[in-house]
Amino acid sequence: MGSSKALLPFGSETMLQRVVRLLSAVASPLVVVAAPEQALPTLPSSVMLTRDEREGRGPLEGLRAGLTALPGDVEIAYVTSCDVPLLVPAFVERMVELLGDHDIAVLEIDGFSHPLSAVYRRRMLPHVEALLAADRLRPAFLFDAVRTRRVQPTEMTSVDPELLTLRNLNTQQDYIDALATVGLTPPARLPSVG
Repeated sequence: MGSSKALLPFGSETMLQRVVRLLSAVASPLVVVAAPEQALPTLPSSVMLTRDEREGRGPLEGLRAGLTALPGDVEIAYVTSCDVPLLVPAFVERMVELLGDHDIAVLEIDGFSHPLSAVYRRRMLPHVEALLAADRLRPAFLFDAVRTRRVQPTEMTSVDPELLTLRNLNTQQDYIDALATVGLTPPARLPSVG
């Protein structure tokens, strides 16, 4: 792995700080889930921080940690990663709207689900814990076990026409392109991304 994506500079803030700022416009409270020893940038005091109980268990472990950390009166959570600096807040609002009476709303493109651009009901926690206990770590197992609303791209283009919210950064070129999209210049010394 290259540089920690959470710490990558993105203008005057880090990538995680940017994602937190964008989400805070439409969601509260915010919970950041980190790996056990992961370094993080300074975050607003209102942001709750929790850590994965076990490292290397994928998105379901992060989902478990995040849902567990939520205050008891919070019923739904939008889940994302830290490497989506082009996140569109209206995308989050639309996903919540599309949840309806389902347990999960997840965007699906050409049969591929985006578990880190999805809305989950807190009551999914026992299902998540059961899958983790059985070492069934793929989010698809959760989607198949509960009432999942599979959102189509056409349902999101009114709020995020280019689906920028889904653009995560896995390479230096992804990073450079994302900076350019918002009119920022890459740093003189490019960090490794991966």
